[in-house]
Amino acid sequence: MTLLPHPSVGGAFASPVPPGTGWPGDPAPPGTDVATSPSVVRRLARSASLPELDARISVCRACPRLVRWREDVAVGKRAAYAAQPYWGRPIAGFGADAPQVLVVGLAPAAHGANRTGRVFTGDRSGDWLFASLHRVGLANQPTSVDADDDLVLVGTRIVATVRCAPPQNKPTTDERTRCAPWLDRELALVAPSLRTVVALGSIGWDAALGAFRGAGWGVPRPKPRFGHGAEAMITTPHGELLLLGCYHPSQQNTFTGRLTEPMLDDVLGRAAARMSP
Repeated sequence: MTLLPHPSVGGAFASPVPPGTGWPGDPAPPGTDVATSPSVVRRLARSASLPELDARISVCRACPRLVRWREDVAVGKRAAYAAQPYWGRPIAGFGADAPQVLVVGLAPAAHGANRTGRVFTGDRSGDWLFASLHRVGLANQPTSVDADDDLVLVGTRIVATVRCAPPQNKPTTDERTRCAPWLDRELALVAPSLRTVVALGSIGWDAALGAFRGAGWGVPRPKPRFGHGAEAMITTPHGELLLLGCYHPSQQNTFTGRLTEPMLDDVLGRAAARMSP
């Protein structure tokens, strides 16, 4: 097994990275409970605190196709990153423990979060997202390079609908269903402080609505339709929660001009404006 240094903290890490070996931001100690099936995902998610949830997400093995893919990528790598270790595990949420803003994305990128171990970190989509979060005051810096770069989110947390990198960036419907209990539990744990959910893309939108319904919250009928700038007000035991739609900052959208920086800033700025002091 080849061990390689982390680009900022050094050390020596295998690819994929075993839990508890010193990777920056690794939430899982050795011996963390591992989900190997949908029923175990549901059981482990239900009983978890936020730190436990992050740890259990980061070692999940419930989707065989995604486990194979994320680990094959971590071993094969991209030529530009051949001298780096790859995280090669699922990606936990990142940011505030009691957020007022929750950003829901799709899934980790094979050579982005699957390499760096932090959601939206190390790829072009993340470059767009974190630059915008910084411009609207929700991040202390405009870049997210690796899990040891001093990035801090301001009252904000970012999660993925599916926690493992999927082939062609396309998780199956079954994989999305298997992963849903992690998002359901995360939403329940941060709900008391939450004021706005920003859904990046239609999959994030549908996942958020599904989690709201599963929690028994008041979701408008008919089902709110996704669109850039779309909004829906959700009734929760903790007050009114605003769901905002935003085109995903994928290269397909940013390269074609379907999503521009002002468009992204507008949606994230609306979320920032709803934060209490």
